Amino acid sequence: MSELVPRPEEPERTTDAAASATIAQPSLDDLSAEAMAWGRKPRVFGGWYVTEHMVRAMRAYGWTIVVGAIGQPVVYLLGLALGLAALIQVPIVDGGEEVPYLVFVAPALLMTATIAVASEEFTYPVMSGFKWRRYFYGFNASPLSSTQIAAGVTNGAAARMAVVAVAYYLFIWIFQAVPDPATGWMSIFVGVLAGLSFGIPLMAYAGSLRDDKGQFALVQRFIFMPMFLFSGTFYPLSVLPPYLEWIGWISPLWHASELGRALTYGHAVEPLVFAGHLAYLLALTIGGWFVARRVFERRLAE
Repeated sequence: MSELVPRPEEPERTTDAAASATIAQPSLDDLSAEAMAWGRKPRVFGGWYVTEHMVRAMRAYGWTIVVGAIGQPVVYLLGLALGLAALIQVPIVDGGEEVPYLVFVAPALLMTATIAVASEEFTYPVMSGFKWRRYFYGFNASPLSSTQIAAGVTNGAAARMAVVAVAYYLFIWIFQAVPDPATGWMSIFVGVLAGLSFGIPLMAYAGSLRDDKGQFALVQRFIFMPMFLFSGTFYPLSVLPPYLEWIGWISPLWHASELGRALTYGHAVEPLVFAGHLAYLLALTIGGWFVARRVFERRLAE
């Protein structure tokens, strides 16, 4: 028998799987770069992500929004066109011109509708985000900043205001309350600005509240309602006694109504006065935004 020759030992080999696992192991810098890449988009478009959430949340009461946007102008305009306007046979004398009552009132009602939306969207939803559902803190735990969260809330409310303003304008146009449609359509943007000029300062106030003790009901009764009644909505502001006329001067509703009347039927407004009305609304909006942003930063840093 031949002798058995021992086989030479094979050299140890590293398996392909182990080698690939060693090669594919990411470093800390790689993980950091990946995290930064995933967070870059929310940091750029974060405000719109919050806007999307706010708009989607409105679906819970979507029928209320639709019925309010369509039903409110129909009820008001029918009541005024077939009711009150039928009793008021003498036209409103506005700037030396006689204006049909419905034409005079319609722009103010459009502005009132957007401000009413602001009084809803910038109160309880804001407090809910901080106190009840606390989803603002969830947003803030992501790459979203407090400023983006405040901007998203504002954009979401502005989107609803735009829907209401468009619906209202279409109805007053159908009721032939827009003699100058070439410029009248711009009252839609004035309406949204009016809502923001009232709503953003209200958002700052709502964000500063720790508990709901009926503060929003007081806002409705002692701020919104007097503004609605004493801002020249149903009659020229000049007919009010001096001790009530000042309410209109400080009210965003009166300034917005004057702009809307100038756009819808050519209400006589000097260019400088027109600019003053617009500047007042912008000042309330911008000033309120800086305060609201600061309130959001302080609350979300807690």
